[in-house]
Amino acid sequence: MWMYLGLLAALFLGVHNLCKKHAVQGNEVFPVLLSTVSSGFLLIASFYLLSIFYPDHALNHGYNFQDISWQTHGFIFIKAAIMAISWVLSYQALKHLPITIVTPIRSAGPFFTFIGAIIIYKESPNLYQWAGFFLIIFSVILYARIGKKEGLNFKRNKWIYAIIGATFFGASSGLYDKFLIQNIRLNPQTLQFWFCVYMILILLIILSCTWFPYAKKRKEFKFRWSIIAVGILLQAADYFYFKALQDPEALIMLLSAIKRSQILIAVIAGGLIFKEKNKRKKLIPLFGIIAGVFLILYS
Repeated sequence: MWMYLGLLAALFLGVHNLCKKHAVQGNEVFPVLLSTVSSGFLLIASFYLLSIFYPDHALNHGYNFQDISWQTHGFIFIKAAIMAISWVLSYQALKHLPITIVTPIRSAGPFFTFIGAIIIYKESPNLYQWAGFFLIIFSVILYARIGKKEGLNFKRNKWIYAIIGATFFGASSGLYDKFLIQNIRLNPQTLQFWFCVYMILILLIILSCTWFPYAKKRKEFKFRWSIIAVGILLQAADYFYFKALQDPEALIMLLSAIKRSQILIAVIAGGLIFKEKNKRKKLIPLFGIIAGVFLILYS
């Protein structure tokens, strides 16, 4: 069951990435990020209020919120800080790079998760899993070669380093999620609610220094429908992902890889919608990544 939940998370993430690309075009990254997190928070907050006024109904329908200690709040704040770094780097890179380059590099995230799962959680890979992960990394290298034809120098372009950094911190957050869900025993909605609260606080601090004081920047901000869509789609994806992690048999290394199937939506649909270059050539490493994910699932 947890694999199917992972596939649902991938579906919502794929559409989320398309909306995110639309939201950041011509916009400042930080206010877009704050707006998307806030829209997702409003969705979760509505369920939080319902659980306060109708606790029995919430418990019977599976959206009750837990009372947590200050120590647990600290653990959730650490996750928010990790993801704040990842999202800031990711949004900046997405603003300056084609989505058909950004998404495949992000698809290397399972490799970092894979290493962490072995070291931290002692998850044991087999031959097919090894082959799958190395096939994913090899395919990402092929994307780097295609990127040079679009005028992207992977060694000198700072946005490439930004998306690699975002991938690393995102993978670290994925490993941390397993600790929060399985060790701390947080349910998905409680983690999502407080994560949004702390993320909004972090972004407000950043914006108070970089955006709010500047009237020109505020006037240039364009609010789009896709900003709301990004927040809602992300919360839906996170909910199914956290539900999958609640299963004691769930392996974080496989869940991370399953989520990468979102690239089917991002690369194919993104290439058509945003008219990006070399779409046919990008299909070769795309199939390489799909084959890597298949090997992991087959194992």
